[in-house]
Formats: sequence, structure tokens, C-alpha cells
Amino acid sequence: MKRTTLLPFTSLGAAVCALLLTVGLGASSATAAPLPEPAAPPSASAGLLDAMRQDLGLTAAQAEERLRAEKAATEVERTARQRAGAAYGGSWFDPAAGRLVVAVTDRAKERDVRALGADTRLVRHSATALDRAKARLDGLRAPAGVAGWHVDPRANSVVVDVVRAERHTPAVRAFLDRARADGLVTVAETAEAPRTYAAGTVGGDPYYTGNVRCSIGFSVHGGFVTAGHCGRAGAAVRGWDGSAMGTFQGSSFPGDDYAYVSIHSGWWTVPVVLGWGTVPDQLVRGSAEAPVGASICRSGSTTRWHCGTVLAKNQTVNYSQGAVYQMTKTSVCAEGGDSGGSFLSGDQAQGVTSGGWGNCSSGGETWFQPVNEILNRYGLRLHTA
Repeated sequence: MKRTTLLPFTSLGAAVCALLLTVGLGASSATAAPLPEPAAPPSASAGLLDAMRQDLGLTAAQAEERLRAEKAATEVERTARQRAGAAYGGSWFDPAAGRLVVAVTDRAKERDVRALGADTRLVRHSATALDRAKARLDGLRAPAGVAGWHVDPRANSVVVDVVRAERHTPAVRAFLDRARADGLVTVAETAEAPRTYAAGTVGGDPYYTGNVRCSIGFSVHGGFVTAGHCGRAGAAVRGWDGSAMGTFQGSSFPGDDYAYVSIHSGWWTVPVVLGWGTVPDQLVRGSAEAPVGASICRSGSTTRWHCGTVLAKNQTVNYSQGAVYQMTKTSVCAEGGDSGGSFLSGDQAQGVTSGGWGNCSSGGETWFQPVNEILNRYGLRLHTA
């Protein structure tokens, strides 16, 4: 039988983002005295904090404090949306203030929202109106020079990203004329067109489907989730050592960018994201969605740990293979082979790496497929600590 780890500790350089192995728990005595309540577990490993220090310019103490503030903002956001009702205009985390900001279209709702511990901003358009405008754009066929579009609650508009060198081409101009029809659209430029981050095979690296190399996202009971462009349903998956690992049970791309891989006997799962041998692994304790503006970190088999912030949600990304909807945009870099890898905010799973532009030498932006949509689509249960 195969060794009982998906990724042996002796081959961390070949590891994938989510480590799959068993965790043993010691048995407790039936007559033992009650133990005191354990201290609350830390939300981030030393490795994740170190990545935040390098990429966000924070000290370890500042990173820990920011994660605490972001966790509180995530909890407030759920209730704030309900309190604001139809006047809800979106929300985001303000790192300078360490608080959630909630946009509302009705001044009478501000007091209710502020009572929750959030700041408010009065805006013209509701989130419902912005989502409706964004959905209208989803029905248009975009030329290659249009990178994508998303709702930006801070700007209270739908932002269309165009490739800088293509902005004044006839096709892009025609698309923008149609996009601006309802008056809710603004235009921004991006340096490059988006691309997915699958890569050709490299000896000793994570998992393979044919000649494609990708990264594992998160462990679920029975397998793992990853990016849809990494393989089609029914495709066989090989592990870092070339042996049979599992099979793609479901996959969607374009439109979405997610997949579920079931694993064979001899492999099993635990709720951690790999620390790559130099830092502790990061435990995964849930999948509460972080707000726009929150810090976020990515782990991938090519570039390992990198951090940034959540820039936008509900983004349509116009890949050359076709549009992908409801993605989350980040300031984190990535490169080929990082596709499918883990995005986390503290100890909360956020999504799997899809694609972007740039690299981790000169910088760039990356999109991820939100993990909760994947879990709901396939009826999966995230493996949590």
C-alpha cells in the first residue's frame, strides 16, 4: 500500500497547497479530572504572518492585530447587510481605521449600522442596482482588450478594466459605449490581459493531469478542491511522485473555475495549508468570507506564500478561453503552476487560484474562485481543524 501521506514531509519542495495526511488524537481517561478551557487558537501560523510581513510591510504584531480586526469586520458584515436592507450599498474593510465601512443609500439606516460597530458612507446606488448593472454587462460579448468588470462598493460603480494598450481600439470603444448606457460604469486600466496559471509539468512538483501541473486548494472530506481549468471531469490525477492520486469528479471552466477531485485509498486529508518546510503549516478552521479591503494570502506550488488585499468581488474575468463570473480580485501575485492553490484570510479558507496578470518578480493581480461556491455546487464538506 502507498505511504499514508499525500505529501511526505521529506519532499516539501514537491508539496501542494493543502497537505493531506492523518492527525492522531490521544485517548482521554474516563476518570481524569476536567481540564481547563484551552486558550483560543491563533488564527495564523508563523509562516502566514511572515508572508504578511514581507508583502504588506507589517510587523508580526501589526499582522496579528489586523487579522483580529478583519475577523471582527467579517462578523459585523453579515448583520450590517441585514440591518441596511434595501439601502445596502456594499461594504469594505478600512485597514487604516481597522473597521468595516458599510455604504448605505438611506441616511436613516446609518444609525442602525453604526450601532453594530461599523462606519458608514452615504452613496447614491444600492448594491442591488450595481449588481443588476454588472449582470447586464455579463450578457455582452467582450473583446480581448477588455480584461473584466466588477462591482466596486468604494467607488459605488461598476468598474470595467481594459488593457492599457487596447483601450482606444474600435472594439473596446464600442464595448465601453454599450457598457456606459446606464450611467453606473467607470473605466480603469490594467497592464495586461488576464491568463490562467496552469503550467507544463516540472519533475517533482505537486499534482498532474496529462501535461498540466496545478496546485491543490483545500481538503474536503473525500478529496480536494482546485481550479476547473486544470482538468476535465473524469481525468486522472497523479501525485508528486507520479503515482495515481485520484480522479476529477466534477469540473467547470469557463463560466466558473472550480473542480472537485476524489482521492484513492492510501491518500487522505487534513485541514492544513502547507508551510513548505521552512514555516509551520496553516490550519484551516472555516470558510467565513473576508470583506473587500481585508488582507489575504495565497499558497501555491510554484511561488509558495504571498499576501496582498482583497480588491473586489463579483468580478467577471475575460480569459481568452471565455468569461468566468463571480470571481474575487486580489493584489496578490502568482505564476504558472499556482493554479488551484489556496487563498486564505487568517485561518479561513477563501478560494482557489484561477489566474491573473504579472508575476511575483514585478508584481501583478490574481483572481480566485470563492471556495463556498465550490462546496455548495458539489455538496462537499470542508475539512476543518
